[in-house]
Amino acid sequence: MPKESKEGITYKKEENFSEWYSEVVQKAELIDYSQVSGCYVIRPRAYQIWEKIQNYVDKKIKSKGVENCYFPLLIPEKLLKKESAHVKGFSPEVAWVTEAGSSKLSERLAIRPTSETIMYDSYSKWIRSYKDLPLKLNQWCSVIRWEFKHPMPFLRSREFLWQEGHTAFENKEEADKEVLEMLNVYAEVYEKILAVPVFKGKKSEEEKFAGAEYTTSIETFLPTGKAIQAATSHHLGQNFSKVFEIKFLDKEGKSEFVYQNSWGITTRTIGIMAMMHSDNKGLVIPPNAAYNKVVIIPILFEKDKEKVIKKTKEIKEELSSFNAILDDRDDVSVGRKFNEWELKGIPIRVEMGPKDLEKKQAVLVRRDTNEKISVKYQQIKKEIKLLLDKIQENLFNKAKSNIEKNTIGVKSLEDLKRSTNKLAKLSWCNTKECENHIKSEIEGIKSINLSLKEKPKEKCIICNKKATSVAYFAKSY
Repeated sequence: MPKESKEGITYKKEENFSEWYSEVVQKAELIDYSQVSGCYVIRPRAYQIWEKIQNYVDKKIKSKGVENCYFPLLIPEKLLKKESAHVKGFSPEVAWVTEAGSSKLSERLAIRPTSETIMYDSYSKWIRSYKDLPLKLNQWCSVIRWEFKHPMPFLRSREFLWQEGHTAFENKEEADKEVLEMLNVYAEVYEKILAVPVFKGKKSEEEKFAGAEYTTSIETFLPTGKAIQAATSHHLGQNFSKVFEIKFLDKEGKSEFVYQNSWGITTRTIGIMAMMHSDNKGLVIPPNAAYNKVVIIPILFEKDKEKVIKKTKEIKEELSSFNAILDDRDDVSVGRKFNEWELKGIPIRVEMGPKDLEKKQAVLVRRDTNEKISVKYQQIKKEIKLLLDKIQENLFNKAKSNIEKNTIGVKSLEDLKRSTNKLAKLSWCNTKECENHIKSEIEGIKSINLSLKEKPKEKCIICNKKATSVAYFAKSY
């Protein structure tokens, strides 16, 4: 467990990314470490970002007819084992409850790694007719996946928060349509709220969700030289409905199995945002993700102290729609206040001292560029709104430029070997044999996803046979 320092960020992003990131998320008060390895305390500053994401997704899915619900945390072993590919994919990560008090349980209970099995047991009882379809349910909850890899706050933890949507349809066409609709919602979350560019695609057979017919994902490429999965939307086909006997009578009275989807986004969003935008001063929060968009810092001298504080209180009231913070502590120096709020990532700092009071102005400082702008009192609110939009756009464009700069086309395995810290784009036959060959030749690299739009113009770079996909390969978290 890292030791907390009262000073600022001591590691450089470009020199020791892992230690830098650990410092940023802890010192910016996003997380704290708990007594259980891989389980973290999500502090209010991080949970506020999660609430922004929750509110956006919740509104979107409800507009599509999805209803929220809640299913138990504990799943009987017999249910979890019903779908063989599913349980095989999750078995190494499942945590089990085997005792209650001093008594052994008659059956092991899995602590929810995902809820397909327990939800679909109920679906089999609720769905009888085509009139019961589509069934669209979602739950906001936490899950436990007992990762044995090196844990990393938000990115890879044993417990995390997410939403999981589970839907059932009469036919495959309806289900296929929803898969992409949800993928688009998740892309909007990243691009509109978190200012993180993403690329959409379909997972390879090796990388798809256990038990799915196919998996779609949004991914991004971080300044570390690694890709990361940002969210997923799965088409389960009839794999689960046949196992759980989720059948309905169609309009002709014929018994059919439903087609199903599942989709989810997690608190990994917060880690991706922090990694993408933050710098050596600390956290950078895009304005659309920030709860407190402005911090006001009075520059105090004994002579004019009361006048300056009075005016900054008025400004705070005027900027209430931005949840402005007024830092009028008199036992902390102005310089330390600047450093503290830069570390915590507040998008705009408002400075006001005696000279500003005389000029009836304030100084606005952008967190993303450190640019300073002097603004008259009557223009402050209007200028801040414009500035927040500019910061949001700048962060997105900067991240997009970095991803484009690090995305390269490769035409051979040798090209790929020379591109291990890049996002490699290539023509591929999408077979397990060729994917495993790449993995065996280049340590740590794998397929990220397959483009949904682009068609290959060349042969597979491994087997030289006809390519079926334009694929992205990279090292990843």
